[in-house]
Amino acid sequence: MRLTEQQIMQIKAVVSAELGSQATVTLFGSRQRDDLRGGDIDLLVSSTNEISQPALVAARLEAKIIQRIGIQKIDVLLQAPNLQRSAIHQIAAKGIPL
Repeated sequence: MRLTEQQIMQIKAVVSAELGSQATVTLFGSRQRDDLRGGDIDLLVSSTNEISQPALVAARLEAKIIQRIGIQKIDVLLQAPNLQRSAIHQIAAKGIPL
């Protein structure tokens, strides 16, 4: 996994502050693999609570994570009871829990 412990702590802190301590974060995509370089940070953020305005929540999470860990390309995929799931959710769920 190509995230530092500090980056992981900051990501989890932002998600917890925005969505509550029950929210979980899973890293998926190329950053899972130590043999690759570069790539964006793909995060599946799962909440047991409904998320209203998911686009706004995802953008806010991305912005706050960037403020904490520095400028990086970050993609946030949200999962909540009220949001439709797609094939990418199944792929993302097989990632590395943070």
